[in-house]
Amino acid sequence: MRHETVGGHLVASVGRGRGDETVAATLTRLAVEKPASVELICVVDGTGRLLGAFPGGRLFTLGGAATLREAMDPAFPRIGADVDQEHAASLALHHGVDALPVVDREGRLLGVMPSQALLQVLRSEHVEDLHRLAGIRRETAQARHAIEDPPMRRARHRLPWLLVGLAGGALATAAMAGFEATMERMIAVAFFVPALVYIADAIGTQSEAVAVRGLSLTRAGIGHLLAAELRTGMLIGAALGAIAFLPVLLVFGDARLAAAVSTSIFVAGSIAAAIGIGLPWLLARRGMDPAYGSGPVATVIQDILSIVVYFAVLNAFGI
Repeated sequence: MRHETVGGHLVASVGRGRGDETVAATLTRLAVEKPASVELICVVDGTGRLLGAFPGGRLFTLGGAATLREAMDPAFPRIGADVDQEHAASLALHHGVDALPVVDREGRLLGVMPSQALLQVLRSEHVEDLHRLAGIRRETAQARHAIEDPPMRRARHRLPWLLVGLAGGALATAAMAGFEATMERMIAVAFFVPALVYIADAIGTQSEAVAVRGLSLTRAGIGHLLAAELRTGMLIGAALGAIAFLPVLLVFGDARLAAAVSTSIFVAGSIAAAIGIGLPWLLARRGMDPAYGSGPVATVIQDILSIVVYFAVLNAFGI
C-alpha cells in the first residue's frame, strides 16, 4: 500500500507567534519576516508547542490590541508529519479548514500543510481510486497518467487484476454447468442470468464507490456501515424485484418463474451491497488500500454468488 506522508508537503516557514503578542505587533513582524505561508497563524508557547491556530485573514478583522491567544482556536485540528496524506485531506474536510498545522510527537509546531497541497492530494487520490476501480494496478506514480502511457505499460498495469477476473469467469462457468439439469427442464431460466448478474454488479459497484472513500472519511464503525448498506441493498433489490415480476409473468406466463426471478434479484442485490462495502473494509484492515476491493475482484465474487443464488432460488421454487 502506498504511504505518502504529510511531511512531504510540509511548509516550515509559516505565520506563528506567542499567545501574549498583539495583532498589531504580529502584523508588523510578519511584514518583516515574510513567511512562505500565512494561511494559518499558529500560536505557540516558549518551547514551540502548538497552543492553537486561526486563519491568517482574521488578523485584518481583529483590533490591533487583541492578543493571539484571544484570537486562536485551541481545538484547531492538527496532524503529525508521519501521517498518511489522505488522512490529512480527510481531516481538513471533516473540520472545514483550508490548511493544517503539522506537529511532532511532542506537539511542537513543525509547519503547515497548505491548501494547495491538500487539493493536490485530493485530486491525486481521486485519480488513483478511479484507476483501481477499473482494476488498474499502481506500479509507479506514472500510473496516474495511464492514458498517456505506452501500450505495454498500460497492459502491465491492468493484466494482474484481469487475470483474477479470468479465473473467476471460469468458476462462474463451472457454477452454471452445475445447474445444467435445471436449464434443460426450462430453457427460459437461462435468459435471466445476464440481467441478474448485471443488476448485482451495478448495486455492488455503487456500494464499492461509497465504501472506497467513505471508509477514510467517516468515523462510524463497520457494523453500522455494513448494516446500513445491507438495508439499502435490500430496499433496492426489493424495488427492482417487484418491478421485474409483472413483465416476466406477462411474457412467460409462469408465476413461479416470475417469483423466482424477483426473489433472486432481491437476494443477489442484498449480498452485492454487503460485499461492496465489506470487502474494501476487510482489505483496509489488512493494511491495503480499500480501492483494491473494487473492480474485477469484487465483480468476480458477486457474479459467482449471483449465479449460485439464482439457481438455488429456482430449486427452492421447484423449477
